Amino acid sequence: MAAEAVLVTRPEGQAGPLCSALEASGFRACHLPLLQLEGLPELPPGERGKVLALDEYQHVIVVSGNAARYGLEQIDEVWPQLPLGPSWYAVGEATARALAARGIRALTPGTDMTSEGLLALPQLQAVSGQRVLIIKGEGGRGAMREQLGRRGARVDELACYRRSCPRYAPGEVAAKLSQWQIQVVLISSGEGLANMLALLSPAETSKFIGITLLVPSQRIAGLACQAGFRRVVTAENASDDAMLRALGAWQTSAGE
Repeated sequence: MAAEAVLVTRPEGQAGPLCSALEASGFRACHLPLLQLEGLPELPPGERGKVLALDEYQHVIVVSGNAARYGLEQIDEVWPQLPLGPSWYAVGEATARALAARGIRALTPGTDMTSEGLLALPQLQAVSGQRVLIIKGEGGRGAMREQLGRRGARVDELACYRRSCPRYAPGEVAAKLSQWQIQVVLISSGEGLANMLALLSPAETSKFIGITLLVPSQRIAGLACQAGFRRVVTAENASDDAMLRALGAWQTSAGE
């Protein structure tokens, strides 16, 4: 029996371990990035001021591995030795590992690798009057900033990289889905889902509406269902391990 074809949509340079793990588990892995990342070569003065004032924050929240990578590049230019004052937080374990590699011990929410999971940590409940820095990419949901603001925190955001939709020729994404006979698409974020919908014409979206989408949260599952996808599987989070577990459960439930 032919191996199920699974599309990995992580950004360029970030799909290798997951593709290898899929192949080792008996799947046929294909890679087509649905998100493009670009570091900001020079921060605007306002953003650089936040880096200069790093020692004035009580809490520093890093929302992703990409935020850790690009944010620390900017911080290292100003702080060869990090200030001891702030407590550090990572939304996911991969982000925490990226910070640990730079000597930063970060608190994480465990398996609930979402903004909501992080906001449930006891250390972020009584933050009235305290300063919080959120290291992230440009744009995004803003839910964490708003919730911490309601708790009385003084919240700043440091945007240190840019996300964009990759450029593909009209019809190219649909052609790849057909050519590779993709059965499951692994979506890593809400923005990745939005980019996929933007890269498919309405007719193409209708053609692939029966494809299985594997997503990292209930919120993104809801967005996929709103877009008309009928087969949506939700993983515990966006980590490689969680995606592989959910994919294995899908395979079992499909009777393969």
